[in-house]
Amino acid sequence: MLLSIDINNYTLVDHLEIEFSQGTTAISGETGAGKSLVLDALAMALGGRADSDTIRHGQKRAEISAHFDLDQVFEAREWLLSQDFDCDGPCVLRRLYSVEGRSRGYINGHACTMQQLQILGEMLIDIHSQHEHQSLLRRDTHRRLIDEYAGAQTLAASVNQHFSSVRDLQQQIVTLQLNSDDTVARLELLNFQIDELNSLDLQPGEFERLESEQQTLSNAEQIILDSRLLLTLCEHGDEGNIRDSLNRGLSILAAMAHRPQSLNSVEEMLRSSLIQVEEAAREIESSLDGFSLDPERLEQVNERLSVMFQLARKHRLKPADLSLKVDNLSAEVEALQGGENNLKSLRETLQKHSDEYLLMAKKLRISRSKAAKKMAGEINLQLHTLAMPGADFKVAQTPHKDGEWRASGLDDIEFVIATNPGQPHKALQKVASGGELSRVSLAIQVVAAKHSNIPTLVFDEVDVGIGGATADVVGRLLKSLGVTGQVISVTHQPQVAAHAHHHYVARKVLASGSTASLMDSLEHEQRSDELARMLGGAQITKQTRLHAREMLELAKHTP
Repeated sequence: MLLSIDINNYTLVDHLEIEFSQGTTAISGETGAGKSLVLDALAMALGGRADSDTIRHGQKRAEISAHFDLDQVFEAREWLLSQDFDCDGPCVLRRLYSVEGRSRGYINGHACTMQQLQILGEMLIDIHSQHEHQSLLRRDTHRRLIDEYAGAQTLAASVNQHFSSVRDLQQQIVTLQLNSDDTVARLELLNFQIDELNSLDLQPGEFERLESEQQTLSNAEQIILDSRLLLTLCEHGDEGNIRDSLNRGLSILAAMAHRPQSLNSVEEMLRSSLIQVEEAAREIESSLDGFSLDPERLEQVNERLSVMFQLARKHRLKPADLSLKVDNLSAEVEALQGGENNLKSLRETLQKHSDEYLLMAKKLRISRSKAAKKMAGEINLQLHTLAMPGADFKVAQTPHKDGEWRASGLDDIEFVIATNPGQPHKALQKVASGGELSRVSLAIQVVAAKHSNIPTLVFDEVDVGIGGATADVVGRLLKSLGVTGQVISVTHQPQVAAHAHHHYVARKVLASGSTASLMDSLEHEQRSDELARMLGGAQITKQTRLHAREMLELAKHTP
């Protein structure tokens, strides 16, 4: 149940706090802007689209919060727990948004997404507006209302889910079947490519080794010349070499009289260098002994590399990746060879979901059928009280053709009506006039609201096009709904406002050159004055006031 709304810096409001009680609360006023203030602000607190133009002029941000009592709203409490929000005490939904376009939402002081605000809000408030007249002309609305009445939303969602699974599986099977002919040709090509690559007997890292060997063999003559020159420089040079020079240096140091201490390290370095040079010379000699020109081996290496390059170009990859290509081709072959098994598995899964769809859809058909008769009976009773005694409302349930499955089930649901006895039942938009459609819409909404588990029902000017005695009936209907729950009704009709348990009036005031919207709670005498204004318009007479008091008194004693 909605306890209160706090509004700050919203449109023409500096600060406004409105408290609500159980029962029916009427909201009236001279302008629509003041009355819509409550509903628009409430929608914002429940995750509606933030419009920076609604921030009061001169302010940087607006803040709206709504407080709810969840003691009897078990679904909302379970949802809060599942989302790790606190659920002790009143539930507070809070929304802040700035002129820069930044928006934040909070549930019980913890940050949340707009989607979370919307999901929770749908469990707490159900808003019925005059715009629902248009939505009531659509069959999807009819189907939604009958499912809500029957308590079959979960069943309908299951039907939708299985339908989606069936459709997706059918598409996958068709795709596999269409590709079956191409699969055979693809397998032949893949196996040929695998055999071709396997015939090379490629070894890991072979390409890199062959490429290195080719470079060595191609430059063998120059390598031998350079190696011999190095050997001459190290120790075989007749006119001088590094080894002899180092030995000469060591002899000089040994013969040096009174050698300074600092040259001791030089002797050690020269001896170390001599050892390194002698080892280098031995390595060069060893390399020359095992190295020779080998044109035949070079030709073999070039041929092997040529084959690798040709296959690499064919497969559009690097030669070093040929081994990996074999693995990829083998994996594709395995996947294609398993296609028949995949097809069999898909068909089994399709049959399972098809059976589940039919089972759930038939249960949904039965549930809708039972609810349709009962719902139509209740709506006809309401139409009778709304001055349409000859009208006959029905919920038409038309089966689809055999084998025609839809996400919504096996039947079409449509609201039809005959406004006068003896006339055939037709769609609402083909029969009902504007005033009649308003009354039919109200009857449907009242019946739907009676079967709703949502604690707070909001009716936004649903009495448009209704007046006189019919408006009095509307007031009684909303009052009866408020006996067991909470109803908030924005209305222009004094007959409707008179039956409310509580009454607020929206008004605008001008002070210090600034306009502000206020919402005043009315006591008994103030209520009669407001009803007189609603009855009399611009000029309120003594007779109008007496009429208003009488209307309020009669409503007070009307169940």
